[in-house]
Amino acid sequence: MKRFLLVLGLLAGAWGWYERQALADFPGILSAYSAKEYCSCRFVMGFDAPYCRGYVSQYLPLSRLDEDTPARVVTAVGLGVANTARWRGVREGCGLLP
Repeated sequence: MKRFLLVLGLLAGAWGWYERQALADFPGILSAYSAKEYCSCRFVMGFDAPYCRGYVSQYLPLSRLDEDTPARVVTAVGLGVANTARWRGVREGCGLLP
């Protein structure tokens, strides 16, 4: 049984090393997706805030989702990474800010 757990641990470590870039990128993906989709839901589609909060909810919760309605800017923070999206216009919709 100990050998099995050791082999399983080594395989998990090898997989983690192989996927290290994807694992490192994941925290930023959660907040970027949420900021952009919430911005699009609110300012492109015109839905109300509670609906859009439900629309962007994930299995991993955001620690913060702020909306600046007059400026049409949304900031999402999840897993320690913040991303901001802004409405750019009727033809362009919403996009992430650098």
